[in-house]
Amino acid sequence: MAERKHLTSEEISAIVDGLNPIDWAQMELLAKLPPGKRIYPSLRASAMIRAGLRTAFKRKFPILSLPEINMKILDYLTFMDDKYGHA
Repeated sequence: MAERKHLTSEEISAIVDGLNPIDWAQMELLAKLPPGKRIYPSLRASAMIRAGLRTAFKRKFPILSLPEINMKILDYLTFMDDKYGHA
């Protein structure tokens, strides 16, 4: 894996300026949930992303079976994780 360079405070500020502001109401709602339920929004988002990929791959590869589509999704997410450090 490539060695990561340290960012200057100016570079960090430029990155942070491009982010959406924190939704404090959402943060408070999540904080009130028990730890086991805090993961549900992330799981739902992940399922939605996989469903979108599945739809896109079904359109691009109409002859593939569902297991083959799922393997393509796994391959794509693995590629993204290797390239960007997250999927």
